[in-house]
Amino acid sequence: MRIALLSYRSKAHCGGQGVYVRYLSQGLVELGHRVEVFSGQPYPEDLDPRVALTEVPSLDLYRDEDPFRTPHPREIRDRIDLLELATMWTAGFPEPRTFSLRAAKLLSARAQDFDVVHDNQCLGHGLLDIAARLPLVATVHHPITRDRAVDLAAAPWRRKLFVRRWYGFLGMQQRVAQRIPDLITVSSSSAADIAADFAVTPQQLHTVPLGVDTTLFRPRETPRVRGRIVAVASADKPLKGIAHLLKAVARLRPTHEVELRLVAKLEPNGPTEKLIAELGIADIVTPVSGVSDEQLAELLASAELACIPSMYEGFSLPAVEAMASGTPLVASRAGALPEVVGECAALVEPGDVDALTRVLGELLTDSDRRDRMGAAGRERVLALFSWAAVAARTVEVYQRAIARRSPAPPGTTR
Repeated sequence: MRIALLSYRSKAHCGGQGVYVRYLSQGLVELGHRVEVFSGQPYPEDLDPRVALTEVPSLDLYRDEDPFRTPHPREIRDRIDLLELATMWTAGFPEPRTFSLRAAKLLSARAQDFDVVHDNQCLGHGLLDIAARLPLVATVHHPITRDRAVDLAAAPWRRKLFVRRWYGFLGMQQRVAQRIPDLITVSSSSAADIAADFAVTPQQLHTVPLGVDTTLFRPRETPRVRGRIVAVASADKPLKGIAHLLKAVARLRPTHEVELRLVAKLEPNGPTEKLIAELGIADIVTPVSGVSDEQLAELLASAELACIPSMYEGFSLPAVEAMASGTPLVASRAGALPEVVGECAALVEPGDVDALTRVLGELLTDSDRRDRMGAAGRERVLALFSWAAVAARTVEVYQRAIARRSPAPPGTTR
């Protein structure tokens, strides 16, 4: 097949979307398919050399070194750029809509080059123009309505209006999802949430779990660092529950040898930095950002425990990466996490700092239990989560979408 894979932001450290694009495209070319990634900024890094990259430039209004920047007038090229800028200036998030419009313009001239188009969590209006020309599949990792609910609950009343405006793209995503016959999601929990929040039918949804590179994420021969806990999350997002983990670490400090490596880029003087200072744990909490896959794999394998304290997860690649590394896992009983980890992790209720403190403390002092959990997690990943299997099952969804668009033989009905 000739596959166009669309992703409005794809750099791996932006989160699971970038990891998904990198490894799914590699798995697809391993199966013999031709893949071209169409991406907005930040662009993907380390794509397989057999995967083509077409850059879809935006105004890049949220670049790391200059977020919410005002572009020079000479940077404005067309009406899509004006829409992107105006949406940012009115406190909205424009990228899903504007990326989809730019991708639709590019693909309108190249429809003959592809057999299927696969959108990665954009769900912008431009996809409907693409669907008029080509079979279309879209991945919805989880409904962003869940992020909005948690952010609204955490926001002070004076900011709630801005939070609602930021998530203004959700109405568009819901309407577009309803018109795409084949949607991929990553867990049965996420599928149920998408059906409920986006009002799509169960028949539209195909569950294809994510994978992990088990040759990279693996146990190491070097001893684990005593008391080390690793958490991989967008730490300043309330959805990820990092505040609860920080409070638990502060409570453990007087009675346990403990340190936390937080894989996240913290907002300067943001809520996480402030809470670390208030709790007096800056000397045992080390934020780490911009790490390579190899560095992340080594860090996970160096820890005695990994923790996913999220309030909601549609899947959680960090959970699978930790299990692949043989690292015992403590996770919230939230969203798809129980489905992903099975019996291989200690689960606590989301937001319950007392329970999180108790379970972390028990595991830090029980090396035999940690060894059993780590081995069970590694076995689960090897059995269930590989990118080769993800790619093969994704191709099955492509085949359905292509068959849906193909003319029916004479005398048959659909």
